[in-house]
Amino acid sequence: QVQLVESGGGLVQPGGSLRLSCAASGFTLDYDAIGWFRQAPGKEREGVSCISFSDGSTYYADSVKGRFTISRDNAKNTVYLQMNNLKPEDTAVYYCATGTQVGMHPLSYDYWGQGTQVTVSS
Repeated sequence: QVQLVESGGGLVQPGGSLRLSCAASGFTLDYDAIGWFRQAPGKEREGVSCISFSDGSTYYADSVKGRFTISRDNAKNTVYLQMNNLKPEDTAVYYCATGTQVGMHPLSYDYWGQGTQVTVSS
């Protein structure tokens, strides 16, 4: 049974930082990709960043390039999303998901975590 558990969300002021964690368990080596997505009220879920467990290749949405960094700890089966210089428009529920190939579209992923709220506000 594949399980993904996100943590690290919270309330932060504009310009602040948060680090999200996604702890994964129960999946086979076929599931090489971990992606971070976000969904704000009234908006569609969008891809933020993704990473390959096998070769470490990473991808970012244009809106977060230079501010967010995705990384992995293969020994812990955990993926992190370091978010710096946060903006109010980053406010959303953030989800991690796993799939067989890296990609930025939600349909590419099979299993999802429960989500963690990130609120950027003064």
